[in-house]
Amino acid sequence: MILITDGGSTKCDWILLDHQGEQVFKTRTKGLNPAVFPELVLEQRIEENPELRSVKDQIEKVHFFGAGCGTETPRKLLQDIIANFFTNADEVLVREDTVAAVYATGKSPGIVCILGTGSNSSYFDGEEIHQTINSLGYILMDEASGNYFGKRLIRDYYYKRMPPELVVKFEEKFNLDSDEIKKNLYRKENPNTYLASFAEFIFTNERNGYFYKLVYEGIQDFVQSRVLCYKQAQSVPIHFIGSIAYFSEDIIRAVFQPYGLELGKMVRRPIDGLIEYYQANFFNKTTQG
Repeated sequence: MILITDGGSTKCDWILLDHQGEQVFKTRTKGLNPAVFPELVLEQRIEENPELRSVKDQIEKVHFFGAGCGTETPRKLLQDIIANFFTNADEVLVREDTVAAVYATGKSPGIVCILGTGSNSSYFDGEEIHQTINSLGYILMDEASGNYFGKRLIRDYYYKRMPPELVVKFEEKFNLDSDEIKKNLYRKENPNTYLASFAEFIFTNERNGYFYKLVYEGIQDFVQSRVLCYKQAQSVPIHFIGSIAYFSEDIIRAVFQPYGLELGKMVRRPIDGLIEYYQANFFNKTTQG
């Protein structure tokens, strides 16, 4: 049996497929970004899931696609942790989440963008995946991501740029004490996930001029930094993965218009596209039994 995982900093979706490609179960763990979390946390988050424990000795292959897996050191760390847990697996592959995004959007050339807790982009030429820029993470990059918008909201609140009616709602929903914020940012683990938790405020309230401007500026920043960097940007469709993109489709279209860019597929949950990819390709190319 093969275990397929779409992993981020906030959560990981795990799908178990049997030898015929049929889904056995779907489960979720907390985020497993090896560039953010220490080894012990990564181990604990896998081990505490009862469904994974119940099948750990039956797993033959694990294909993990996740945030923070784009460079060798964190990728090898997570690969070793997974291999040590699923001891009977004869194959453990750990690849960057952009690979899963490409699989989820099809086989044709295009630019594939991820807008989740973090953000990223890559160009798929129909055979291989290319990246012109290596992501430096949530502090320096991650335009239009959850943590990007979380930072914007907190700054606007403290700089008194947020409309008064939203200030009331923001204060009701979050603990905005300065000491509490600084503790979460500078003393606790995974501040990127903490920042991203504020972003849902934008998408769970009625759209208004403030929210539109905020999201527009973030998407525009992302397009200028992570889409136009590819020379193929105006000749191939540009696909988006993640809830932030899914709920901002109209704004993405508006940002695209002046640049003459073509919007491709919008995929809210990449794990669904991953299942379809494996069922259509993997099980047709391997011996079933």
